[in-house]
Amino acid sequence: MQDNIFNALADLALNASGQSVLPSKAYLIEARLAGIARREGFGSLDDLVHCLESRQNPVFRAEVAAAILSRDTWFFRETAVLEALVGTTLPERLAASPAGRIRIWCAGGSTGQEAYSLSMLLEDETPPGLSGAKIEILSTDFCKHATEKARLGTFGHYEVQRGLSIQRLLKHFTRLDSGDWQASEALRARISFRAHNLLEPAGGLGKFEIILCRNVLSGMARSARTRVVESLANQLAPGGLIMLSDGETLYGLSDRLEPAGGVRSGWVAAGTANAKASAA
Repeated sequence: MQDNIFNALADLALNASGQSVLPSKAYLIEARLAGIARREGFGSLDDLVHCLESRQNPVFRAEVAAAILSRDTWFFRETAVLEALVGTTLPERLAASPAGRIRIWCAGGSTGQEAYSLSMLLEDETPPGLSGAKIEILSTDFCKHATEKARLGTFGHYEVQRGLSIQRLLKHFTRLDSGDWQASEALRARISFRAHNLLEPAGGLGKFEIILCRNVLSGMARSARTRVVESLANQLAPGGLIMLSDGETLYGLSDRLEPAGGVRSGWVAAGTANAKASAA
């Protein structure tokens, strides 16, 4: 791929989603855009880029930008974090919730494996403190195609092999005539899916007791990370918690948040962690 073509596509992804694409990933861009190029009748990525630059088509630009980005995910990623969330963190947040419910936001949830993993844990391993609780899960992603796939809850053979035990696969999924596997209605009923760009204001999504934003920020340019973190902080309900992936941090991105004591990869509103420690 010529440098000017790569730069045009990388800039498109950066401006649309905040995600940085390294030159070493040029071959992935070619693979991810091959289907769109064939569908639109372009003989090369040069033709595709020329079309992007000569025609103002925001829908097509968004589709191309979304296709460039990695959506690599799998079921029960960092299982210990999810198990601690369901077994300890959620009961604590529920006890402190005046509304008697918990709202969870899977920000940058891709094709839904994270949200479905939580739904399975809530069904299989519900702790006494969550019995009968109203727990809502919202999963959002920049890519509309990924969001629709997540909403259908249908996964291929390779996808269900990544992180799903055979016991959970047979319990919670049905084999379709196509050979794919579809999540049960019970799992899907607990989750809602919505296309949302994390660079945009999220006020319309409401407030959340738990925000999972794992393996998302690390791929963003610094300015985009700062913008997204501020947006996430705005959507935290009082006493709410943001959970990152292992190795990710919010240090230097916002003075509104601080590490949550006792919660792995967790962040809370500044001053909250010390106040809870004093109260204890």
